[in-house]
Amino acid sequence: MTATPPRLEHETPRRRSPYPLWFYAPVAVIYGTLFLFPALSSVWFSLTRWTLFEANFIGLDNFRAFFREPFLVQGLVNTVVFGFVTSGLKTVLGLLLAVLLTSGIAARDFLRSVVFFPVLVSTIGVGIAFTAMMHPTQGVINEGLAILGVKGPGWLTDPHIALLSVAAVDVWKGVGLATVIFIAGIVSIPKDYYEAARIDGARSLAQFTYVTLPLVRPATVTVVILSFISGLRTFDLVWAMTKGGPGFASDVVASVIYKQYQAGFYGLSTAGNVILFVLIAALALPLYAFLNRGEDRS
Repeated sequence: MTATPPRLEHETPRRRSPYPLWFYAPVAVIYGTLFLFPALSSVWFSLTRWTLFEANFIGLDNFRAFFREPFLVQGLVNTVVFGFVTSGLKTVLGLLLAVLLTSGIAARDFLRSVVFFPVLVSTIGVGIAFTAMMHPTQGVINEGLAILGVKGPGWLTDPHIALLSVAAVDVWKGVGLATVIFIAGIVSIPKDYYEAARIDGARSLAQFTYVTLPLVRPATVTVVILSFISGLRTFDLVWAMTKGGPGFASDVVASVIYKQYQAGFYGLSTAGNVILFVLIAALALPLYAFLNRGEDRS
């Protein structure tokens, strides 16, 4: 073992050069320009009554007005429901499809492409297509149910199921991405674990429960968080299919913000953006911490 030579008394400790830190400068400029400055500006404008030409500071009046209006609160509730429903369904269906598409099923590669295809389609296009398919009298879905002797509901006209109908379409469009993430997690599991489980007599269900589920947990966390945030931020699909209707039954925070902006209430719509940001952070961060509990334990 080589001994470290003692430092002479007249030697001064070497200072770390700041040169590597300069490589962060371009990223800091881009981040500050495209994210930090607009975010801080949004907070400021949410405290004002502003137009394109002037802004008058009014404090928290916009936030009070936001929570005072019943349909705005309804949009907040719908957003949370939409986020949880779509995230849960994408996670469950994505995992089941990933297990199926990593098995020995025929035409596996083709089916993977089919499952992922809706992710590539325009959201507005999907919304328009399903709006026609879900028409209460002329839609192909209700016409198919009528052949079976079942009277189809008003998928987008019934206030009790309109939001869930849009959520179902969102799941159809987004489950392909969840499936791909799960497939990547499953194929990264060493085959030795499955061979050991088979030697111990574990059947397919036991292998899924005690091998696949625990080892695919990082992929599960990724799918849940990404799907949940996407659900909370949803706008284009809701606007293309229902525009928040009937009434305010399927309004989400993003569609409410857009309606307020269309009406000229710019400060109120900006306050809604700030509230949406706080809502996403308040729900997604604790959820992420909950899903990752115990990961850092030795």
